[in-house]
Amino acid sequence: MQRSVRKAPLGGMCRNAVLAVLLAFGTLGLTANAATAAPDVKPYDDRLLRLSEILGAIHYLRELCGANEGQYWRDRMRDLMDAEGSSALRRAKLTRAFNQGYRSYSRTYNTCSPSAQTAITRFLSEGSSLSEGLLKAFP
Repeated sequence: MQRSVRKAPLGGMCRNAVLAVLLAFGTLGLTANAATAAPDVKPYDDRLLRLSEILGAIHYLRELCGANEGQYWRDRMRDLMDAEGSSALRRAKLTRAFNQGYRSYSRTYNTCSPSAQTAITRFLSEGSSLSEGLLKAFP
């Protein structure tokens, strides 16, 4: 998932990426301005990493359940990385979270079961809430 690195606060490119992720969740039916001690740490990083993990899980589970969306969720992750991956370390953390979500559910589910469908629904809801919260907290 290598692309050019751009520096942008949440109000710039990341806002568009979070909006794209929010739109992605919505179409299925359902940065920071403050200075921090470390230049590569943002106050919303925990939420951003969780969102990345959710995108990885959804990417795996939706494909497993026959959504035929191709690389849709990976592309949303790429949008997020383009906006927030301001350094190699940040990009690595975001990638690691996405891959962790993907791998965790690939070890758990081999077929699309009712439990997998429930997980998808829950992840879509949580991802949407996280995206909306980020937009409200860091406009």
